[in-house]
Amino acid sequence: MGLLSDKTALITGGGGGIGGAIAQLFVREGARVCLVDRRVDALDEQMAACDAISAGAACACLHDVTSETGVEAIFAEYLSRFDRLDILVNSSGAISEMALADMSLASWNAVMNGNLTSVFLASRAALPIMRKERSGRIINIASQIGQRGAARFTHYAAAKAGVIGFTKALAREVAREGILVNAIAPGPVLTTFNANLDPATMAGTQDLLPLGRAAVPDEVAPTALHLAASPSGDVYVGQTLGPNSGDVML
Repeated sequence: MGLLSDKTALITGGGGGIGGAIAQLFVREGARVCLVDRRVDALDEQMAACDAISAGAACACLHDVTSETGVEAIFAEYLSRFDRLDILVNSSGAISEMALADMSLASWNAVMNGNLTSVFLASRAALPIMRKERSGRIINIASQIGQRGAARFTHYAAAKAGVIGFTKALAREVAREGILVNAIAPGPVLTTFNANLDPATMAGTQDLLPLGRAAVPDEVAPTALHLAASPSGDVYVGQTLGPNSGDVML
């Protein structure tokens, strides 16, 4: 029996490096998972990886989590396959690098919607399903940049700080209903998510880390499992855990 046997999970950004690693680990621990992304190739890759672990344990949902109608479609499709939702992982995101003086409102909104609005929409949709069971786990992927800030990432820092604040507030709102809300704030992680950033940015960040290197997704995913499983995650409420190579020490 795995740690998540008989559990169901919906993972936004499931085609990404972190979301995909979480999905694979959850499947390995016995969960059935629904991967959400708007990139067909990324979803196909992660679905194949999940099927290699346990055929039929994962399903794919091709929708946009930054759109209210998109999220409605996601949950309608999810509920056509599953009758409960034990775990929601909000792992979708968007990032770009630019000075504030060069930032357009469209660039600001794209990062805010990809990182924060998506968390609001998916969490709001998940609550009625979890409330029926008086049980659930919501795990939001934040970032160490939301804790310490970073030059040329004001939009991303603000969005991820918002995710951390959202996590704390919602945790206080629903904990006594059996729904536990927490966040994970990774440091630099080697994924295609960072592919459009200046290579010097990633290299410079890694040089400053006490560990001296960035993480890989498989080193972040166990933190999500810790929060999702019982009893390991049973008393985490509104917390932000940091698998960040020592970038932020709390």
